[in-house]
Amino acid sequence: MSDLVVIGFDDEHTAFAMRAELIKLQKDYLLEMEDVVVVTKGADDKVKLHQAVNLTAAGAAGGTFWGLLLGMLFLNPLAGAAVGAGAGALSGKYTDIGINDQFMKELGETFTPGSSALCVLVRKATPDKVLEELKGFQGRVLKTSLSADQEETLQKILDQG
Repeated sequence: MSDLVVIGFDDEHTAFAMRAELIKLQKDYLLEMEDVVVVTKGADDKVKLHQAVNLTAAGAAGGTFWGLLLGMLFLNPLAGAAVGAGAGALSGKYTDIGINDQFMKELGETFTPGSSALCVLVRKATPDKVLEELKGFQGRVLKTSLSADQEETLQKILDQG
């Protein structure tokens, strides 16, 4: 079972820095994330979701490959690649994996302009080592599916930033 953790910040940059640190921890096998998204609300009051993986681009790349392959079977690889890229991009745009995009957009609407949040769906973690690496970040826990004790420990670490 995965745990959802949403941490809010007063600026837009800290969420990106924490996401980079979590990705580093994942590469060191201390953390396994299903999804990690930075939600920002700019000075213009627009909420933006900064996904770690661009699903539209990934869909276009996969669609191009399959379209090219099918196009070769019908002796028109360029048309097949073009149609495949378009279909793949469209399906990637409407695919939602991990954390629900609507939930994050609604949460972002409650932010003050210039603030951000980091939304993480954690599959597995080594808590003591991960929390040690997060001591430099100062934020507040907005939402979580962690136990009350785990949430309190996380908030204490973020208060030390």
